[in-house]
Amino acid sequence: MSSPPEGAGVDFFAQGGLPVPLVTVEQAAGLAATSFGMKVRAFPLGSQQDCNFLLAGDGGPAGVLKIANPAFSRTEVEAQDAAAELIAAAGLRAGVATHGPVAVPLAGGPALARVLRYLPGGTLTGPGYLSPRVVAGLGLVAGRVSRALRGFDHPGLDRVLQWDLRHGLRVVTVLAEHVRDPELRARVTEAASGAWRRVEPLAGELPWQAVHGDVTDDNVVCSVVRPGVNGLRTPDGVIDFGDLTRSWAVGELAVAITSVLRHAGAEPCSVLPAVRAFHAERPLSAAEVAALWPLVVLRAAVLVVSGEQQAALDSGNEYVTGALEHERTCLDQAVSVPVEVMTALMTNELGFPGPGPRVAPGTAVADLGRVSVLDLAVQSDVVDEGAWLSPGLAGRMALARLDGGADAVVTRYGEARLDASRVLAETSPATVATGIELWLARPVTLGAGSPGSPGSPGEELVLTVPGGGTVLPARTAVQVGVRVAGGPEVPWLVRPEYAAGWLALTADPGPLLGLPPAVPAGDLVGGDLLDRRSAAFADVQEHYYADPPRIERGWRHQLAAVDGRSYLDMVNNVAVLGHAHPRLAAAVDRQLRKLNTNSRFHYGVVAEFAERLAGLLPSPLDTVFLVNSGSEAVDLALRLALVTTGRQDVVAVQEAYHGWTYASDAVSTSTADNPNALATRPRWVHAVDAPNAYRGRYRGASAVWYAADAVRFIAGLAADGRPPAAFLAEPFYGNAGGMALPDGYLSAVYAEVRRHGGLAIADEIQVGYGRLGHWFWGFEQQSVVPDVVTVAKAMGNGYPLGAVITSREIAGKYRDAGYFFSSTGGSPVSCVAGLTVLDVIADEGLQANAALVGSYLKGRLEELAGRHPLIGAVHGSGLYLGAEFVRDRDTLEPATAETMAICDRMLSLGVVIQPTSDRMCVLKIKPPLCLDAAGADFFADTLDRVLTE
Repeated sequence: MSSPPEGAGVDFFAQGGLPVPLVTVEQAAGLAATSFGMKVRAFPLGSQQDCNFLLAGDGGPAGVLKIANPAFSRTEVEAQDAAAELIAAAGLRAGVATHGPVAVPLAGGPALARVLRYLPGGTLTGPGYLSPRVVAGLGLVAGRVSRALRGFDHPGLDRVLQWDLRHGLRVVTVLAEHVRDPELRARVTEAASGAWRRVEPLAGELPWQAVHGDVTDDNVVCSVVRPGVNGLRTPDGVIDFGDLTRSWAVGELAVAITSVLRHAGAEPCSVLPAVRAFHAERPLSAAEVAALWPLVVLRAAVLVVSGEQQAALDSGNEYVTGALEHERTCLDQAVSVPVEVMTALMTNELGFPGPGPRVAPGTAVADLGRVSVLDLAVQSDVVDEGAWLSPGLAGRMALARLDGGADAVVTRYGEARLDASRVLAETSPATVATGIELWLARPVTLGAGSPGSPGSPGEELVLTVPGGGTVLPARTAVQVGVRVAGGPEVPWLVRPEYAAGWLALTADPGPLLGLPPAVPAGDLVGGDLLDRRSAAFADVQEHYYADPPRIERGWRHQLAAVDGRSYLDMVNNVAVLGHAHPRLAAAVDRQLRKLNTNSRFHYGVVAEFAERLAGLLPSPLDTVFLVNSGSEAVDLALRLALVTTGRQDVVAVQEAYHGWTYASDAVSTSTADNPNALATRPRWVHAVDAPNAYRGRYRGASAVWYAADAVRFIAGLAADGRPPAAFLAEPFYGNAGGMALPDGYLSAVYAEVRRHGGLAIADEIQVGYGRLGHWFWGFEQQSVVPDVVTVAKAMGNGYPLGAVITSREIAGKYRDAGYFFSSTGGSPVSCVAGLTVLDVIADEGLQANAALVGSYLKGRLEELAGRHPLIGAVHGSGLYLGAEFVRDRDTLEPATAETMAICDRMLSLGVVIQPTSDRMCVLKIKPPLCLDAAGADFFADTLDRVLTE
């Protein structure tokens, strides 16, 4: 048998197409046995030019059989193995050779076969969503590979490959004929030519070295937290060195980030975490940054033409034919944003000197007279119609100012505006202005002149006005901008993720109109503010999300970030009415302008509010204490019980949270809120089992036994001479995920604690005030009446307000033995806020809405559970729901890491949601009670998308 070529490297342009060697699984197993002495089974793995099989014995995976394309020489294969060893030595996992290479006979000629180390964990193959953390991991691996190979040299690197981006335009030119769709063929060749025109002048400045050439989602191996969930993978290894060659070093990154573009939810800005991570590991030069996005476009074009050629050569290769659509997606994404914008965006992201937002130089071409600046930002104080700009509101506000005497009304350049057109959307809307909008009281003629040079070599600025006219009309919105001549057409509004890139191609036109430069917009994401918060704010005061949006406005069940992006708020049970309710704001404003003082003064609203609260509860609950928070309410309720009974012991329920004060924290048993809750609980607190009918000791119909156990426990305490002063529990199980207690649970436990002289305390802080839909108070669901009720959160719709409601008898006993005073609990403003909340709940039918929309949303979630096995159960009532995620519906293993990843992905799609339970595997669904069916659908549809991807 003849042998594969020993020294000559392959030349793609001389060789032409390289079909995959035809080897069956039986032949592969036979080769493993005869050539390497391995008794294994073979399973085919995809490849475009080589032939790969997973080898598995009785003990599991034994390696990967790689049969190189017959065109590849022994020297090339040896170079690949040497590079793999070098990268493994650098600390990455790598597919190093464990056997071979040996020559094996094939129908198309002899080829080199070897066995490579099997790396567990899998790759990122497929179109599934990749989280920013995983994308960053891909960039980090590419950077580490590039650094490890920087000094590597070997004769086997002397080869000409179609994947070497130095030959990218030539590859596209040669292979374009294989693209059968003429429109696609024209797009590919145009994209490649345009990209090459940008790269060619930079080629002499681009360092080159040995490159892996294919550090992509298919070839990066990951350590796995949970298989099958891309967002939980940690890239830490690399396989498949078949494209090893010498090329531009920056090509390693270009290849990696191009592969990101084919994944669900990906767009050009999605690659930025990889660019940052690569740069941190192996710094990029300014020339490399300038060449990077053109190389991405070029790589995408090469993928399309190469895929079409290989499909024609090897139509039976499902790996090749199945990738065609994804390769076209890469191209579509790569050209969806102008190269200039992506280059400026990356330049800004990496901190390289760049033009940034500029002020247009030159002489003024207009005198606008008396100018009024219209503030349309998220933090604006002039936008008072709800919290979102309704269509046409800016124009109406501008004309009103003209009528008030202004000669002109102008907006700000670079400002992120409130958006009214796409309140609920999976992608951010275009909110950042690239020019100035103005309204004039009289027509204005632009003078002669044009913008000067911005100071950047080769750039010229041009003033843009609608239609190119020189006379600006009166009382009509006119958009004036300044952009770099010859650059791409600049949209009037751009998405905040790309704002830095677009604004680098524009300039503030204000000075040309006689206006001062706009104040810089600053950090639209809020990273600098987060650093300031961390520096001045105690760390224990946590915030949602590792990289949170900066939220500065709200309206109903929506929140607005400073970049103009809106989010569906699914966790804010404090804002029970919804955000920025105008009736509440007006009532509080009126009272603040009249009086706000401490509750020892005599005024009418405190009596009215106390009467109103007491009237909502059954007899004998007729006496009210007003405080500032739920923690204070629980603390006071416990003091009432201790003083009234003269005892010290309290019985609480496992996995519950009641507050942060000394007493309320002592009875809190949730390790999700306090990891040390169980270890630090004082001796006077006793906890009974969580009555969790889904995953606790008793499940389903057997959950009725929780009550019997609790009764025996209380009786045992009494028999030991420690009868409890109180039993404290949420009447609808909150932190565990919004679960109903087993039927009859509170009835039995209340009876037992009272039999021994103790009090029954119902913590309604989360579930009261109509949230459950069918009941205003959670204890009504259990058909009981507690001795003491605590309530807060919803009471003030975000204003600090809480209450303890009990009987006159219990309150009197506390009066005899203790004292109570709260400066602002029961203040005039807090009482007005509390009364207004109750009025709005009644007048707007929010409890009924919670029942109606909550039932609809629960049905949607249960339908999703039928299609997505990760959803183990849907708990709750009204708008207090919980979707519990499990890895196995039989073992109920909690899907904790997956739940966190889901929450992060939901945020990127416009939904604020958080996990709960001691296992942190339940979505706590507690939105404002004004949530409508459209919001419920958006939430369910978004969750469906995340679970599907």
